[in-house]
Amino acid sequence: MALTYSNGLPLGTPMPPFALQATSGTIVSSASFDDAEILVVVFTCNHCPYVIASEDRLIALQRDFADRGVRFVLISSNDADRYPADSFENMRRRAEEKDFPFPYLHDETQEVARAYDAACTPDIFVFDRERKLRYNGRIDDNWQEPDRVTREDLRAVLEALLAGREIDFDPVPSMGCSIKWK
Repeated sequence: MALTYSNGLPLGTPMPPFALQATSGTIVSSASFDDAEILVVVFTCNHCPYVIASEDRLIALQRDFADRGVRFVLISSNDADRYPADSFENMRRRAEEKDFPFPYLHDETQEVARAYDAACTPDIFVFDRERKLRYNGRIDDNWQEPDRVTREDLRAVLEALLAGREIDFDPVPSMGCSIKWK
């Protein structure tokens, strides 16, 4: 496992569009979230220990903020030929096992990950109502031990944006396994 950090897509970047197959069998596009006040795009996979450690936190955040107009979407871009744990069928199993409250999309061509300059799993991108990037960084300050978290960065970002405030701290890059490029 090679530790990789997010690249830090420039703030203000317009959200790159996407239309990908979801584990539900439907095609989900960026336009599917037009009603969302905030859209959180997370590049993820099934096998990365950083992702596995963060899944319950992402689920909790989606549930906590759903009634406030925040939507999450997860995208797996890993090469499933070399990493079979990340196959579409295994993505379906994972979404069902964890009862994901958000779509889990398959970026088989890896074009979407490249458009976002995604680098690691998880790599988190937060877009405002105008779909401009407002945050690209970590979930919190302790990926391994959730009970020892002292700063919930993503939660603070969502609260600030929903309140119409600027984010009052410098983002710390997300870290995790590298995206498994073809």
